[in-house]
Amino acid sequence: MTTTSPDRVLPDHVDVLIVGAGISGIGMAHHLTQQPGRTFAMVDARDSIGGTWDFFKYPGLRSDSDLHTFMFSFKPWTSKNAIADAPEIMMYLNETVDELGLRKHLYLGQRVNSADFNSDEGRWHVELEHNGTTRTVTCQIFFSAAGYYSYDGGYTPEFPGIESFAGQVVHPQGWPEDLDYVGKRVVVIGSGATAVTIVPAMAENAGHVTMLQRSPSYVLSLPRQDPIANGLRAVLPERLAYRLTRRFNTFKGQAIYYSAQRWPNAVRKLIRKLTANALPEGYPVDTHFNPTYNPWDERLCLIPDGDFFGAISSGRASIVTDRIASFDETGILLESGDHLDADIVVTATGLNTQAFGGIEYSIDGEPIDISQTVAYKSMMLSGVPNFAFTIGYTNLTWTLKVDPVGEHLCRLLDHMDRTGNTVMTPMIDPEAEVESLFDMQSGYLQRAAATFPRRGREGSWTMDQDFSVDKARLSDGPIEDPDLHFSAPAPTAAQTRQKQSAKPQKAVNLTVAIEEDVVSA
Repeated sequence: MTTTSPDRVLPDHVDVLIVGAGISGIGMAHHLTQQPGRTFAMVDARDSIGGTWDFFKYPGLRSDSDLHTFMFSFKPWTSKNAIADAPEIMMYLNETVDELGLRKHLYLGQRVNSADFNSDEGRWHVELEHNGTTRTVTCQIFFSAAGYYSYDGGYTPEFPGIESFAGQVVHPQGWPEDLDYVGKRVVVIGSGATAVTIVPAMAENAGHVTMLQRSPSYVLSLPRQDPIANGLRAVLPERLAYRLTRRFNTFKGQAIYYSAQRWPNAVRKLIRKLTANALPEGYPVDTHFNPTYNPWDERLCLIPDGDFFGAISSGRASIVTDRIASFDETGILLESGDHLDADIVVTATGLNTQAFGGIEYSIDGEPIDISQTVAYKSMMLSGVPNFAFTIGYTNLTWTLKVDPVGEHLCRLLDHMDRTGNTVMTPMIDPEAEVESLFDMQSGYLQRAAATFPRRGREGSWTMDQDFSVDKARLSDGPIEDPDLHFSAPAPTAAQTRQKQSAKPQKAVNLTVAIEEDVVSA
């Protein structure tokens, strides 16, 4: 079950409006349930929860991170599979929403068109569209859990002659449910996580699948079932086993990243050795698995139980490293002069990245240029009042960021309650040195880097790719900061009446029980 009752109406005002009902939005909602009396709502333009995991429909869709760190700290991942397919992930997310009682806070099919902060009121005015009708609601805090890519379409480069191809061209973001590829010749263009997922999945039934890559990526096999996690769960209480596994896997991921940064040649050699051992003797590893960049300059492609290598070893799939000269009626002509015959071409060429859902943001009617803002503590924006967001790690499980951000935002709300303030605005020195938000070379990130906020080089303006740093700064660090300004605009008469008539919510008992169990474990 992913839908909500269609007869419920989004309140005119809530304390916190969460935009996005994926993992980040659900995680933020959990933290707000720990705040009795705090009103919140979660909206999503789609008619179901889950974000990425419900949206994409291509074969083999799965996590490329271990689920013990990818999922929530407050709800153990109990499946034996540490790397799981989308249906298993969706089952977990729906269980979480139901256990926390979040359905009553969910309003689906609600597209946010614009958000304007009114300085006199200290509130955001948010225009939403539902079934062709627009409506404006207000909130004190606007929280973006909208992800980092556009749902309107994926990225496809311009390929000469593609209009002459007589077969079918499919992008993973618009996968047809009725695509018949049994016995067909399939070419998958790309070398990233999506490509190495699709290739072995399609190879089970296709005539043959060829992955056409312009340049190689690092591919690393992980066991689908984590023996340490499953072993701990067999002898320890479930929540304690989960907590230990989560800490260990976070530390392991961080250690691999820093090892790659400090000893890139040694890590490169190790990955090459593991790759060669997983492929038939004599396979041209240095042709197809020798990237020009160092490990973790782009994300590693993680595959469960070596399924990608298995598809290649069986002969059901192959890799071609070359450049496209042009398409023709029967396939793809390569710059080398070779030709790839194809019935179906899958363009696993990336996403169209966008900041904060592509929403039009403004302050008192003046548009906000997101690219000129700087990320504060990796969760707010300079000069933008009462706005928070989560953008995950590029070198770790993306969603590990949700907990420290959620904890810090709740601490900020409590601080404003205690001090009588209602507005918080990060302010940066105009002379501060700034740089691109992203420190990775991945094409989908670099294409959109100029449209995202920037990051500073010191103080609260850094955006460290380090969970321990964020944990210390956001979960345990001080709230008051010279770079964060608090204020309290005079309430309007309407706000006063609304506050007097508001009824406080009760905390979800089950959530509290879960947290108490984790602490006691």
